[in-house]
Amino acid sequence: MTHISAHSSNNLDLLTRLSDALGGLIRGRLWLQVIIAIILGVSVGLLLGPSVGWLAPRQAIEVGNWLALPGQLFLTLIQMIVIPLIIASIIRGLAAAGGIAQLRVLGSITFLYFVLTTIVAIAIGIGITELINPGQYIDQQLMRSVVSQPGTAVAAAHGIPLADLPNKLIGLLPRNPLVSMVQGQMLQIVIFTLIFGVALVMMSREQARPILELMASLQEVCMLIVKWAMWLAPLAVFGLLAQLTAKIGLDALYGMAVYVATVISGLLILLMFYLLLLLVFTREQPWRFLLRVREVLLLAFSTSSSAAVMPLSIRTAENQLQVPAAIAQFVIPIGATINMNGTALYQGAATMFLAQVFGIDIGIGGMLVVILVAVGGSIGSPGTPGVGIIILALVLDSVGVPTAGIALIVGVDRILDMCRTAINVCGDLVAAKLLSLWLPVTPVTTRAEGA
Repeated sequence: MTHISAHSSNNLDLLTRLSDALGGLIRGRLWLQVIIAIILGVSVGLLLGPSVGWLAPRQAIEVGNWLALPGQLFLTLIQMIVIPLIIASIIRGLAAAGGIAQLRVLGSITFLYFVLTTIVAIAIGIGITELINPGQYIDQQLMRSVVSQPGTAVAAAHGIPLADLPNKLIGLLPRNPLVSMVQGQMLQIVIFTLIFGVALVMMSREQARPILELMASLQEVCMLIVKWAMWLAPLAVFGLLAQLTAKIGLDALYGMAVYVATVISGLLILLMFYLLLLLVFTREQPWRFLLRVREVLLLAFSTSSSAAVMPLSIRTAENQLQVPAAIAQFVIPIGATINMNGTALYQGAATMFLAQVFGIDIGIGGMLVVILVAVGGSIGSPGTPGVGIIILALVLDSVGVPTAGIALIVGVDRILDMCRTAINVCGDLVAAKLLSLWLPVTPVTTRAEGA
């Protein structure tokens, strides 16, 4: 008899059927609506903000908060269902793959790929910042006054003591999965889900069926909520960008232009690295790939949330990139949690920038610490807006750069957050495409009774 093949097939059909509604939004030119919303949001924000000054600053902030209400509702809906969506998608992706041997190979290669590309991303961020040196364009004397002793804690740049490493590794396993869900500990949730899913695959079909049916229903509910949220996408994009632009104005952008340009340049280099991988291994022309995934990347850019576009990423990987459903449903949900290459690049670039501003030479050893801490910090971070700043504080503290410097870059962080989220999503799609070629998965249709 088959193991869980019939159920896996039904689950995959269900995902396709549920994603049709979201695909309908794309066919209805959602991407064009989002582009218009971006232009209108920035324009209205400039009129309200300090650059033009139609309203007093306090009034502009109040109006911006009301304009951002649909955007906040959109993000809240997504954040509300991101954990159950990840759990359901990973378990069903595991169930759709082949036997335990295939899962072992798929998981190992996927994790290795994510770690290596994350290291490459951080190296690009550090390298481009060292090359351009944007810190020289900031008044260092002014920034040194932000903290009383800017050079303190440099000696702490030695990372995590080896003696503490075993406890930290054990801490990755959730003692109480429900507590991890409440606290939003995404890496613990993913590890728990992987262990649970692998155990489910090893069970008999009759034993596994109730859980798989529950996961199918759970995913259906999540997809329906995502569908509701997607109808708000143009209004959400308009309101969030209007609020952002009204708050910071153009002057803040001009003052940090070199830093912003440095990070964006690094992200573009990372994008070219992805496209080069596709060209070498799949002979896919870069412009054709970007054309196929443009809607997902545009929506990721405008919402700053890789979790928000995860269902569309799965749909795009399956239909536009011809990635097998078993790989798409396994790689993309995990990638949305641990494959934060755009965020990792940002950590490296921002850390080096603030070190330049404060006149701190962290050296080669400090750069290695940045790479290690940023890799660990980006893995398991939630795919929601603003999380990069939280991780950055950890990275800065690890190399003795005053965290007070975050105040300098927080004003332009949302713009960079949008850019790095698009790169994060692009990285997930590229990973799914490459892994589908390197690791062809055989559907579970030939497993023996009792396997």
